[in-house]
Amino acid sequence: MTAPMDTQKELVLYDTLTAKKHPFVPMQAGKVGMYVCGMTVYDYCHMGHARVMVGFDVIVRWLRQLGYEVNYVRNITDIDDKIIKRAGENGETIGELTTRFIDAMHEDEQALGCAVPDQEPKATDHIDDMQAIIDKLIKKNLAYQGEGGDVYYAVDKFADYGKLSKRKLADMQAGASERVNEADDKHNPFDFVLWKSAKPSEPHWQSPWGLGRPGWHIECSAMSTCCLGETFDIHGGGHDLQFPHHENEIAQSEGVSGKTYANNWLHMGFINIDGEKMSKSLGNFFTIRDVLAKFHPETVRFFLLSSHYRSPVNFSDAALKESHTALSRIYQSLKAAESIAPIHSSSEAWASEAGREFTQAMNDDFNTAKAVSVLFGLSGEINRAIKAGDEAQVQAFASTLKTLAGVLNIAQHNPSAFLQAKIGDVEDGLSDDMIEQKILERKDAKANKDFAKADQIREELKALGIELEDGRAGTTWRRI
Repeated sequence: MTAPMDTQKELVLYDTLTAKKHPFVPMQAGKVGMYVCGMTVYDYCHMGHARVMVGFDVIVRWLRQLGYEVNYVRNITDIDDKIIKRAGENGETIGELTTRFIDAMHEDEQALGCAVPDQEPKATDHIDDMQAIIDKLIKKNLAYQGEGGDVYYAVDKFADYGKLSKRKLADMQAGASERVNEADDKHNPFDFVLWKSAKPSEPHWQSPWGLGRPGWHIECSAMSTCCLGETFDIHGGGHDLQFPHHENEIAQSEGVSGKTYANNWLHMGFINIDGEKMSKSLGNFFTIRDVLAKFHPETVRFFLLSSHYRSPVNFSDAALKESHTALSRIYQSLKAAESIAPIHSSSEAWASEAGREFTQAMNDDFNTAKAVSVLFGLSGEINRAIKAGDEAQVQAFASTLKTLAGVLNIAQHNPSAFLQAKIGDVEDGLSDDMIEQKILERKDAKANKDFAKADQIREELKALGIELEDGRAGTTWRRI
């Protein structure tokens, strides 16, 4: 079910480059080209990666909901220093290492309810394209080869260097003179490598500048423009990529083409641990797999969508438990509604007051936090309609909730299956059959008017994380 096409003109984006919101106008009517910087595949993905996966998945889903034909490109970096080092430590080939972690990445994003991007270019498949860009940069006097054989981009030759991150090269250079000693064949301490001379033991490719391999930044310039053209609609990534990675992409790409590289820049906020950014370099990261061993995948997705994509998110077990409780409330409402009548998605949902509020929230720079609040409002309306005995309203509100939530890819499971799901190391010691047996014992106790025993069974189960719910259809249960 898609929202009315005329809502396209209402979509507003926050562009990091201009630091302003503005109406989204694609280069080609009805079509969107979007490139997102993906993962360097030498380890399992962490929660920072999860935010990028889920955040841009929802952005793509909403663009398609509006009727756009989206070409979503997210690259894979399958050659760099960390990959070479890890493969050596493991005693395996680079291909074996990267293939294993690409597969793991796909498993993680599938678990989180993310659709696979339309294109996933690998860096090693675009070496010729990278060399072509480097050759043009050298010919335009924007790059040079140092005495050690590495090829560098000359940042002071690009007048707009720093425009994305709002940094001025002159300010950065002040007090940074000591950095020249780190690589004395650079002309400027902020010049960055385009092509690295490879050591004999490292993977390498033939080039006009000798055997070597690409620098990190040139990879994305090559892959994005090969897939989407010299200029495209949206470039995205994590907040930490603004500088130097995206800044350098702009310098390379616009230096070669003389055209605007990306018309809109979107950046995901950090995942924080105790107020500090989660990262592998700081050693305070949690892999997606670590987290999914303890929490339902949809709880993790819901947690990430409960904040605006540009806002920092504070990660903790307590925050995820709160998210699980909140999502369970929505599922409990749907479960109660299903006991009255089947729930079906409906295009009429978008014309409802809640549908208009949801659309307005998502069209305001993909404000999922506000959109989720609309879903909670519908959950409350379902509960009130049930109490009032208005079955038509129950069905209408439930249908609207499920339809709207479907765009976020949440609240689509069978409610009982979600509420009763046993995740990871939950140690209640009870199988589903044992719980049902306890429910029967409680039913018999109530029939015999042994209400003390019935209450005792309820409390015993609650102590084991099982909440009983009495309704017109009998007693059901959920994990808490």
